[in-house]
Amino acid sequence: MTTTIELNGRAYQWRGNPTVVICVDGFDAAYLERGMEDGVFPCISTFKSCGFIGTADAVMPTFTNPNNASIVTGAPPAVHGISGNYYLDRETGKEVMVTDAHLLRSETVLGRFSQVGVKTAAVTAKDKLRKMLSYNLRGISFSSQCADRCTMEENGIPQVEELVGRGKPDMYDPDLSLFVLDAGLRLLERGVAELLYLSLSDVVQHSHAPGEPQANGFYKAIDHRVAKFVELGATVGITGDHGMSDKARPDGMPNVLYLEDELNARFGKGAVRVICPITDPFVKHHGALGSFVRVYRKHSVSLESLIEATKTLPGIELVLDGPSAAQRFEMPLDREGDFIAIGRRDAVIGATRAEHDLTSLAGHRLRSHGGLSERAVPFILSQPLNARYRLVAEIRRLRNFDIFEFALNGAGA
Repeated sequence: MTTTIELNGRAYQWRGNPTVVICVDGFDAAYLERGMEDGVFPCISTFKSCGFIGTADAVMPTFTNPNNASIVTGAPPAVHGISGNYYLDRETGKEVMVTDAHLLRSETVLGRFSQVGVKTAAVTAKDKLRKMLSYNLRGISFSSQCADRCTMEENGIPQVEELVGRGKPDMYDPDLSLFVLDAGLRLLERGVAELLYLSLSDVVQHSHAPGEPQANGFYKAIDHRVAKFVELGATVGITGDHGMSDKARPDGMPNVLYLEDELNARFGKGAVRVICPITDPFVKHHGALGSFVRVYRKHSVSLESLIEATKTLPGIELVLDGPSAAQRFEMPLDREGDFIAIGRRDAVIGATRAEHDLTSLAGHRLRSHGGLSERAVPFILSQPLNARYRLVAEIRRLRNFDIFEFALNGAGA
C-alpha cells in the first residue's frame, strides 16, 4: 500500500521500502570525482550502472542550515525561511545563532511521514541541526554530539551509545559523522526506523582536500557503510549541503577580506555591521569565515556608495542589494541584509579582524564555503531511476533538495 504526502508543491510516496537519505556535509563534487579515480568508492561506484550518479546545485548561501532545511522540506530558503546559521534580528537588533526550529516556516518530509505512521528517524552530527530537522517529528531524533544524554521523551530513544557500541566522539573527530551512519545502521537493523535522514559533519573537508589520505580514508569509511545499508535492502540517496574550496593564498595564509573593517574605515566608524552566516558554535576548523556575508547599514551613508565600494575590494565576486539577492537566490526577503557580498572561489569574507580567531588554523590551509563556487554537490541513488525521473534528470539541473523526491518516487520503480 502506498502512502502519499504533499509538501511545498511536491507529492512524496511511501511504498514500504526502507529509505535512507544521507547528507554528507561539505561533499564537494571534486571529492567524488577524485575518490572514483582513487578507488575510494567501491560500492558507490557501482551506482553508475545500477543506480544514478549526477551533480546538483546546493542553495545559496552554501552553508549547513539553509541546505539541510531545504533538503528536508524540498524547497528553497524563500519557502522554509532558514537562510543562514547566524542572523541579525532587525526587530530587536540582536545577533542570533540558529539552534532550533523557531525560524522554520515549513513542515518537513520527515515530520509529515512520521505523522502518518512511517517509522522515521533524523540523526545528525550536531545537535543544533537536530533540533531543526526534528520539527514535528513523531519518531527518533538525536545527534552524535549529545549521544550520551538521549532520553525517550526528548529523542524517542535512550542509551544511544549502547546502541552504537561506543561513546560519543569529540566534536572535531571524523568519527562524529561515522557515528551517525553507524547509528542509522543499528536503527534499520532493529526495525525501529524505516525512513532515515542522516546528516554528517564537514570537519574532514575543512581540513583535507580531495585526494589527501585523510579525505580518502574518510570517504572510504562512508562507502563501507553505504554498502551495509544496501545489504539491508534500503534505497540510499546521497547528496551534500555544500561544496568546499581552498581559501588560502600561495603562502598558505587565509585569503581574507575583513569587510566591516574596510567599509567603516572608508565611511566612518559604525557605518555598517557585517554578519557572517557561517557562524555556529563550532568554528575551530574555519574561524567563522565563509564566502557569503550580509551587510547592514548603520547610519546615513548611501546604500549605493557602500555597494559600489564593496565591488572594488579584493576577493569579491558579486555584490547585490537585499531584494535582488533574495529574488536571484530564492532567499526570504524579510531576513535579508541591506546588501550581500559573495567572495571568489579562493577568498573568504569576514566582519572585523578582532572577531575571527584563526589560531586553530595553524598547520593547514583554510578551506571553506558559502559562495557560488561551492554549489556543485553529488546527487547519488543506489537504484536506477524510472522513466519519469530519468527524463527530469536529463532536462533540468538537479537541486540537492530533490533528493527525497527522487529516492521515494523515482528510484527502484
